[in-house]
Amino acid sequence: MIHHLKGKLVEKNPTDVVIECCGVGYFVNISLHTFSRIGDAEQIQLFTHLQVKEDSHTLFGFSEKSEREIFRLLLSVSGIGSSTARTMLSSLSPAQIRDAIANGNVPTIQSIKGIGAKTAQRVILDLRDKILKVYDIDELSSPANNTNKDEALSALEVLGFARRPAEKVVDKVLSQDPSQSVENIIKLALKNL
Repeated sequence: MIHHLKGKLVEKNPTDVVIECCGVGYFVNISLHTFSRIGDAEQIQLFTHLQVKEDSHTLFGFSEKSEREIFRLLLSVSGIGSSTARTMLSSLSPAQIRDAIANGNVPTIQSIKGIGAKTAQRVILDLRDKILKVYDIDELSSPANNTNKDEALSALEVLGFARRPAEKVVDKVLSQDPSQSVENIIKLALKNL
């Protein structure tokens, strides 16, 4: 509905700004990433996202379109609300979040305050294909190996093994032969766990 705001910066805080456009002051929630990009400019432009709920209309502002796009993608994930998405964009840059999702990097996503292992996995599962398509990214590691590794780790977790030790063993197995099938990865990992 409101694509962007361009006007005078009246007030600036790490979590929000007030922008005056044609005599109207807009209260806009921002991430620390946007806060650092604004600097001390008197005139600014922020790309916006308007969230409409029963009891509120909340405006979020972003210094660049790519950050707004990542924010909107994060909102599409079940369990991720606007506060969590903003926290994610305050902890990591949009490019870091994009790359972590594209590469299936659960520990990076999980390093954000308030994000647990299951939420991090859900973010990656829900957004990975969209990120790869939208940003036209070639996966940094071989997609088959990455998928096989993820499937093997999920299977080992279901069997009751802790993720970190299992990941170390799976990485060791794949370092010896990266072309292993999921079944072989699991079999070899079970011998070493």
